[in-house]
Amino acid sequence: MTAKRRPPGGDARDDTDRESLPIRLKDAGADAAYSAGWALLRRLPERLALDLLGRVADVAWRRRTRGVRQLERNYARVRPDASQDELRALSRAGMRSYFRYWCEAFRLPDMRPEDVAERVVIHDEQVLWKAYNQGCGVVAALPHMGNWDLAGLWATTHGVPVTTVAERVRPERLFDRFVAYRTALGIEVLPASGGPDPMSILAERLRAGRLVCLVADRDLSARGVEVSFFGEPTRMPAGAAALALRTGAAFLPVTLWYDGPQMHLRFHDPLEKPPGSRQAIRDLTQRLADAFATGIARHPEDWHMLQRLWIADLTPAHQAALARPRAAG
Repeated sequence: MTAKRRPPGGDARDDTDRESLPIRLKDAGADAAYSAGWALLRRLPERLALDLLGRVADVAWRRRTRGVRQLERNYARVRPDASQDELRALSRAGMRSYFRYWCEAFRLPDMRPEDVAERVVIHDEQVLWKAYNQGCGVVAALPHMGNWDLAGLWATTHGVPVTTVAERVRPERLFDRFVAYRTALGIEVLPASGGPDPMSILAERLRAGRLVCLVADRDLSARGVEVSFFGEPTRMPAGAAALALRTGAAFLPVTLWYDGPQMHLRFHDPLEKPPGSRQAIRDLTQRLADAFATGIARHPEDWHMLQRLWIADLTPAHQAALARPRAAG
């Protein structure tokens, strides 16, 4: 989520102070909570840390928080024949997988290369190396599955430089903390806003033969490309396909899932790039959505989509905004 900022100008210091105080308190609380969690989970033995967050996941699941309810609605698209009891069991597994991601994320900076080698199982690894060794760059597009930070760490431990983009989150200190954390893993992080155009920098990295990793299964904005996903319309980011077409880089879908203590990562075959421009981006993004659907259908519990995704789930106002044509330029 991009951080919201008040527009410049105006003499509204008192109103700004009254409005910003609750926001500042909320931001400070979020930063303190993440800081405490980061410190605690890095100090605990791994088994204890996983058990602790598993219990937190179960509490959220039993309370049927808004995220849990949306997760079940999303899983109902993936498993349309599932009963309510089956969806409830699936959402519990999904919440445990989601909190496992956070537990691993906090502990990744302490992971040694040999730990990564034991933890990550690669399927069709030759697909990556064939594409990477061509020297034209690789765009790896992933859904919100498993732990993509761990996937990026696997790549850097194999000598492959990784570049990605992160949306700014509030508070700014928390965003800076996540950038520093991923930088420590060897991952170059470009802010999606508030700095140089990330698409231009990503294109430069690809032309230099690097690996660009982008999480690419949700973009419910006017910039997104409409696709059919599990038989219903939604929107996904256009950037991954646009970069592959613009630079000639290989375009690899990647899916991830957990199995016991290990995370599995599959490199799907490169997507063939159709000729053209805007329609080519749409076609390529649809093929990416199809590849994501294949991986998610096999391991839905490791797809951490706790937000609204399908257009049918959006508010009428949001649907109307997406339906309006974009202004030229």
